[in-house]
Amino acid sequence: MGMNKTLVIKRKINKEEVKELPKASFPGRIIVIQTEEEANKAVDYLLTKSVVGIDSETRPSFSKGQSHKVALLQVSSEDSCFLFRLNHIGLPSSLIKFMESELVVKVGLSLKDDFLMLRKRAPFKPQNCIELQQYVKDVGIEEMSLRKIYAILFGQKISKSQQLSNWETDILSDSQKQYAATDAWACLHIYNRLEHLKDTGNYELEPEDIYD
Repeated sequence: MGMNKTLVIKRKINKEEVKELPKASFPGRIIVIQTEEEANKAVDYLLTKSVVGIDSETRPSFSKGQSHKVALLQVSSEDSCFLFRLNHIGLPSSLIKFMESELVVKVGLSLKDDFLMLRKRAPFKPQNCIELQQYVKDVGIEEMSLRKIYAILFGQKISKSQQLSNWETDILSDSQKQYAATDAWACLHIYNRLEHLKDTGNYELEPEDIYD
């Protein structure tokens, strides 16, 4: 048996530390979903998974009083991420069924906000969801942002470069696709790492007095 090295978990990390880290990116295949038929097939596949990461993107609004509906819903397994273009297909019944399914754990960050926005497209009652902002507290992480939580656990940074891009554009660029997939997958990746650490107990928290 190889000795598993104990991971020392930081409670917090500052922006400067994150900036210095190498970039993380989703290593799997990215599938863009633009029709209801494609959505149905994707959901059939996703319903075979026990846990997935989810996230959404909305076209930024730069003028007061203007807002947009969610343009993209990303759902990722460890090896495949589906980008559902909701500005083309709305929220089809297959996706609602998926969100309401108790069979698949859906992991995300700021899920309340995502669901609030998604419900402007169609009503649904999400089931079996895990909010990472709550979940990371169990191991003592005090950060709330996906970027910082990911940096603490993996020593890599998630790019924010495409965050304010136009998510309703006719054709998503490769960098938009990579950005969107990485965000959803990162939620799942964080969850899996935390589950492993909780199971093995192979971690310790950085001492508190380091910040005094």
